[in-house]
Amino acid sequence: MSQNEWYHRGLPHLWPPYTPTKSQPPPLAVARTHGSRIVLADGRELIDGIASWWTACHGYNHPHIRECVARQLLEMPHVMLGVLVHEPAATLCRRLAELLPGDLNHVFLSDSGSVAVEVAMKMATQFWLNQGVRGRTRFLAFKGGYHGDTFATMSVCDPEEGMHSLFSGVLPQQVLVDLPHDERTQAAFEAAIDAHADELAGILVEPIVQGAGGMLFHGADVLRRIRHAADARGLLLIFDEIFTGFGRTGSLFACASADVTPDIITLGKGLTGGTLPLAATIANERVFHAFWSDNPQHALMHGPTFMGNALACAAANASIDLFEREDRLAEARQIERQLAAGLAACRGIAGVKDVRVKGAIGVVELTDLNDLNDLKRRFVKAGVWVRPFRNIVYLTPALNINTEDLQYLVAAVVNVLKERVSVDSV
Repeated sequence: MSQNEWYHRGLPHLWPPYTPTKSQPPPLAVARTHGSRIVLADGRELIDGIASWWTACHGYNHPHIRECVARQLLEMPHVMLGVLVHEPAATLCRRLAELLPGDLNHVFLSDSGSVAVEVAMKMATQFWLNQGVRGRTRFLAFKGGYHGDTFATMSVCDPEEGMHSLFSGVLPQQVLVDLPHDERTQAAFEAAIDAHADELAGILVEPIVQGAGGMLFHGADVLRRIRHAADARGLLLIFDEIFTGFGRTGSLFACASADVTPDIITLGKGLTGGTLPLAATIANERVFHAFWSDNPQHALMHGPTFMGNALACAAANASIDLFEREDRLAEARQIERQLAAGLAACRGIAGVKDVRVKGAIGVVELTDLNDLNDLKRRFVKAGVWVRPFRNIVYLTPALNINTEDLQYLVAAVVNVLKERVSVDSV
């Protein structure tokens, strides 16, 4: 079927994400990918500056991941993970436990980041129930945070972030406060915990970088304060590393760079190198012990149909191979230097509020962004795939992107923002 056929026949039936269904630019038809490039059906080639929502950490079509998935497909694409187990899943769980700090040893596999966070929240709530403690059903989370689009995860996102305010009357009511980064916010944070001491199951935070809520950065000292507050009250601490995990902040996991270990951690995005859906919720011994029982009511009653899919686990194991064989963290540090040097030119552009870089994340925050679609068109015209949101233009490229492609991406951001100012001033 030609591109013209499949596109025009299928598009009317495709419901796209995060997009009003009327008066929006039609999506671009993609023919193939390679490295850090997206090749469109009309022959144009775009350098991908966001690694497909931060997933393709090794670039597209990495031969090692492709070969491992192809080999697994011949042997066994999938088998239910209920009372059965297979080598790719068992091996992946062992390797994740070995990579993570502390005693984060017990891995529950799912198929998306939102579900992984839901499972973490379910674990934390049942942790208390299994010990006969009732009423601890709420979570303390932080403004600027984003944890997913399912109902439970929407409730712990920033209500002012804009994506989920429509459901405010339906969602569970959680406790949302500012990150404790100074004396004032620390006092407010402590007061909120104490005010809801008997209701809280745990604290949930994105460590070091809050991603889709605005690409907001904070220091390791913030995480240490949160860890201390949780320990002082016996609360569970959950780190959502769906975005930050696997080298994005410059270390394999953001919690490791902060030297703070949570009770539960969630992983996704780069887990399979951007090839297949897979996520993980990993708990420590304290949490797991609360479920270690012959009582069927103490079991974690959750089981996604494609949990531990063999193809996805094979891809994840191959991705971990690449982190072991190829120095992705050194590459992330090089990206950080290149982003910091190149994006600095944005500081002098009218309408730029802030420029910040952390690991393989570069952010240009604007004072306002009135025509998002126009800016997206300008980036495509410039030959890059950059998807600004709200008032944020960001780069999160593949960790192994070559220097020339990254330089082109940075120059495109600078030039498009300059061009935008020039047009607006006419």
